[in-house]
This record gives sequence, C-alpha cells and structure tokens, in this order.
Amino acid sequence: MYITLKDINKIYPNGFHAVHNFNLEIDKGEFVVFVGPSGCGKSTTLRMIAGLENISSGEFLINGERANEKGPREREVAMVFQSYALYPQMTVFDNIAFGLTLQGVDEDVIEERVKKTAKILGLTDYLDRLPRALSGGQRQRVAIGRAIIRKVGIFLMDEPLSNLDAKQRVTMRSEIAQIHRETGATTIYVTHDQTEAMTLADRIVVMKDGYVQQVGTPRDLYFNPVNVFVAGFIGEPPMNFVRGKVENGMLAFGEQQLDLKPVRQDIAELEGREIVFGFRPEAISLKPREDAVSVNCRVELTEMLGDNTNIYIVSGNQHAILKVDSHDTPETDADLTFRIPYESIYLFDGETEMVL
Repeated sequence: MYITLKDINKIYPNGFHAVHNFNLEIDKGEFVVFVGPSGCGKSTTLRMIAGLENISSGEFLINGERANEKGPREREVAMVFQSYALYPQMTVFDNIAFGLTLQGVDEDVIEERVKKTAKILGLTDYLDRLPRALSGGQRQRVAIGRAIIRKVGIFLMDEPLSNLDAKQRVTMRSEIAQIHRETGATTIYVTHDQTEAMTLADRIVVMKDGYVQQVGTPRDLYFNPVNVFVAGFIGEPPMNFVRGKVENGMLAFGEQQLDLKPVRQDIAELEGREIVFGFRPEAISLKPREDAVSVNCRVELTEMLGDNTNIYIVSGNQHAILKVDSHDTPETDADLTFRIPYESIYLFDGETEMVL
C-alpha cells in the first residue's frame, strides 16, 4: 500500500476528540474522497496526512515508511486549499512556477514545465495575466497548476471547488478528473458535496462525528449503504425513510400498512421491532407491477427540473420525495399510487440504524 493510516486519532489540548481510530489503505494512483458534513473530521484528517496537524496517536506510513514525524516538505505532498492563495502581484506564469523558483530549478526547465502544465489546464493564453483578471475557475486551475508542477507523489485537495458557482463546479470537476488521469498522482480530496464524491472518486470515505462510517466505491455506497446515515447522505435527492414497528409482517405508520413479507423471508424474526424502511426517490414506479409494494399518497408539491420532476408527497403521517420523468408530473393535491420494487427496499434497525 502506498499510504497507510493505522488507528489515527486527533485529540486537541482542550480534550476535543476530532478523529477516532481512522484506518485506511490507499493504493498508488488512487483517487480517494473524504466526504461528510461540516465538523466530521475530514479536513483534520487531511491536514494530518499533509503534516500540518500533529497525529495524537496511531501510525501514518508513506510507501511503507513511518511519516508521523516528517514535515510537509519531507512527505512530498502538494496541497490545494479552498482559498486559491495566489500571489496577486505575480502573473499566472510566476504563480505556477513559484515552487520551482524557490527550489532553484533552472529557468529553461521551469519555462518548459510551466508551459506543459498550462497546456494541461487550459491556461496557455493566460500566463501573462494577473490573478485579478481571471475567473474563479481559472484561478482555481492556477492553484492546481502550482501543485501538480512539483511532480510530487501525493495531491491533497481541501474543498477546492466550494468558492465556485454551480456551473464552474461542474466544469472543474471534469477537469480535475482529467488532470488525475493525465498525472496518475495519488489524490486525496475533501468535500461535503456528495455529488463531487460520487463523480470523482475511485473510493469514498464517509465520515460522521470523527468516525469512519463506510469506505467503498461510489456504487458500493449507493447500492449497499451500511447504515441510515450513509444511505441518507449518498444520493440526490436523499433516500426516504419511514419509521415504524413490524406487526404481523406489516410495517404500520399512520393509517397505512406496508406488507414486508415478500420483501424479507425472515420478517417473522423482526416481529415487534422498531425498523427504518428506506427507498430511493428514483427507484419507484408509477406503473402497476407485481414485485413491488404499493403506496397511496397525496401530492403536496412538484419541482419541475427539466428531464425529471421531484414530487413531494405525504402518506399516512410520513413525508417523502419521489423522482419521476417530467412527462409524468402530477397535479398538486392529486391522489397518487406509486410502487417500490422489492429489490429497491432497505431495512435498518430502528435503534442502531445499521442495515438489517
């Protein structure tokens, strides 16, 4: 393994335990994304990898060699921050070249590498400009260029797109993916945006309250979430959850009852237990089908989004969101019946919130 984190903990002097027993192995050239809500410990973990935060306990290895005590430069990492941190008085060329200039690299070599990096990033026509003459997306590309020109083995990116508007974020996502393909560098990327995580990552690390919840490919996390938190965090709109108790093989909520017997052969073993019933908004059907649970509901609100529509519904005492083709958009306040295929139903323990 190229990067190994064993039982990493971060405890601040005031006693706050920011990261708990973090374990992860990262292959050379892999693109790993740390994702989770604000304050979950993802940026703290990244800063420990960078050498900007001390590791309270545990072992951090790069290429099999302990790196806990090494400084940022010794670790040969390059970091791209949320703020672009460009020198306003320097041209794009000089900003990108800055690290090499400090190292005393020959000017001819610097010029060749800056031009090559600028070509990868689409900045060739902007090398003589100052940062203030660039858009947000172009400035972020300059910041990335300053990192990748150093030819280090590890790139660390901390919320690099959060200052961009929605359109620029989409463009920069694809550019970061392309840069990773071209450089092949091991990349660890921090974001709170699950769309960024799903589109960029080889593997995703989902964190909450300093603990790792699940590690897996985007497909793993989408189709096989281990708990309610991961199921609700991954996916847009998020998974719908219905809480209730199993009674005679049925899940009762309000005046509604859902028959769970076709869903789980062992449903009798869950008799009397509180469970969480989950289904994704896009996994439903408006057409009749045999292998599905039928639910009657009322439409509260619709959001037309072009190729699809989000339908906000109420059923019994529960609210949910359905995602349908825009041609199937119902009227507000209309009665609606939708079906949830058996294979698209998730059951979680009501107490531990772990998948059953």
